[in-house]
Amino acid sequence: MQQFGQSRALSQSVLSANRLLMKTYLLLGSTLLFSGIIAFWAMAANVPPLNPIIVIIGYFGLLFLTSALRKSSLGLVAIFALTGFMGLTLGPILDLYLKTYVNGGQLITTALGGTGIIFFVLSFYAIMTKKDFSYLGGFLAVAITGAFLLGIANIFLHMPVLNLLVSGAFILLSSGLILFQTSEIVRGGETSYIMATVTLYVSLFNIFVNLLSILGMFSGRDR
Repeated sequence: MQQFGQSRALSQSVLSANRLLMKTYLLLGSTLLFSGIIAFWAMAANVPPLNPIIVIIGYFGLLFLTSALRKSSLGLVAIFALTGFMGLTLGPILDLYLKTYVNGGQLITTALGGTGIIFFVLSFYAIMTKKDFSYLGGFLAVAITGAFLLGIANIFLHMPVLNLLVSGAFILLSSGLILFQTSEIVRGGETSYIMATVTLYVSLFNIFVNLLSILGMFSGRDR
């Protein structure tokens, strides 16, 4: 009887994790689509690049709001507001690449494809192996904060080498965050599909933007 109870509890745990994973990926796909639509609208409307201070305030403000509302239906409104805002910031960046580089479209496509491959490989690995990556949590939080502060400093320093290092760091750390978050979902450490989606969305956004930045550094500006 005890073994039967343990087996049933394990089955329920696996079912719950699979249900959370499915809801997370469904919401992630929806937010990525919405963010992309807003980005293309911003490009078509010639929305100028937003002030970095406005971007930081808007991002952290909406992130805090999403976290606070994660247990209610309003959390869905908050997460679409957050990802829509990120799409609004992305539009001018994509427009800049298209206008600055002759191969701007190719750079964007390559960065998008690379981001997709990284996400698929890491997610597949975390789901299939079910390894515990919770030990990465503390390190990632500190390292991402450090990389973020260096990125802010480089807005004023304009150092190409530092920009390359920060971009590379964000790609590696965001990749680690995908492993961590997917592992948390699979192993039952994460119970909110809204917060899981936020983490994965931000990771994908950071990988794409920083991969695009690195590709741009090694591609001559022909326009």
